Amino acid sequence: MNDPQAGFDQLLAELRPRLHRYCARMTGSVIDGEDVLQEAMAKAIEAHPRAGPISNPEGWLFRIAHNAALDFLRRRARQDDLQGDENVDMIAEPDSEIDRRQAAAASLRTLMRLPVTQRGSVILMDVLGHSLEEVSAVLDTTVPAVKAALHRGRIRLRELAAEPNDRSPPALTDQDRRRLAAYVARFNARDFDALRVLLADEVKVEVVNRARLNGRGEAGRYFTNYSQSSDWRLVPGLVDRRPAVLAHHPEDPSGQPLYFILVDWSEERLMNVRDFRYARYVMDGAELIKVL
Repeated sequence: MNDPQAGFDQLLAELRPRLHRYCARMTGSVIDGEDVLQEAMAKAIEAHPRAGPISNPEGWLFRIAHNAALDFLRRRARQDDLQGDENVDMIAEPDSEIDRRQAAAASLRTLMRLPVTQRGSVILMDVLGHSLEEVSAVLDTTVPAVKAALHRGRIRLRELAAEPNDRSPPALTDQDRRRLAAYVARFNARDFDALRVLLADEVKVEVVNRARLNGRGEAGRYFTNYSQSSDWRLVPGLVDRRPAVLAHHPEDPSGQPLYFILVDWSEERLMNVRDFRYARYVMDGAELIKVL
C-alpha cells in the first residue's frame, strides 16, 4: 500500500532545487532564497496532513513558496507593488527562446528590479517552464493579468540587459579578510582541533539539507566529519556580496566552486556555521567572487 506521506516527502526532495531556484530569484539572493525555501517547506509539512486531496501538489508547493517569498519581502521592507498597474488588456508576446534564455541568464540582482508580479511571472514561465494557467494559480491572479505581467517584465528585462554594469565590486573588510584567511588556512591544513577551540559555547552549525548541530559539544562533530573527507579545498570569497568560504575540488582549485560555507563571528568566536555541501542547488545563480 502506498504511503501518502512518503510520497509527499519524496516530492519535496525532488522539487527542492526548483523551489529554491524560484525563491532565490524572488528574493535576489541564493542565501535568502534558502531561508525562504526552508520556511515554505516547514509550512507545507505542517499543512499537508490536513490539506485534504491536492490535485496539483507541485502547484500547491509553489504557491506556498511564493507566499513565503512575499512574506520575506515584506519583512525586509523592499516589497514592490504586489499587483502593480498591469493593464490586463495587454497581451503577452508569444513564448520565444530568446525570452527564456534572457530570463534564465538574468542575474538575481537584475530580476529584483522587476515588480513582484512581473518577477514571479517571468521566473515561473520563462525560467521554470510553467504554463500560463499554472502561473496564475501560483500567483493567485488571472491569466490575462499574468500575460500583462509577462509582457512588461520581458520588456523591462531587455532594457536592463542593455544598461551598463556600473555597480561597484564588493570587498571584504580588513577584519572579515583576516578571519576568513585564518579559518581557511586552518581548514586546509586540517587543523580541526584549532578550529574547535574557536567555537562559542552557543554555536549553531547547519549542514543545509542534512543536519543541525547546537552547542560546542555537538558542533565539534562537524569538523570530525570533514576530517574524514578530502574532496575539498577552501578559499576565502564572497557569495551574493557576503563574506563566505568557497569550496573547490582539490584537483581544480581555480575552477568553479562546488559549494560554499558561511561563517559568523562574535569577536573571535565562531557563532554560526552554515554549510551548503549537501545543497549544491544553491550555486545556480549565486554571485561568486574569490578573494585572493
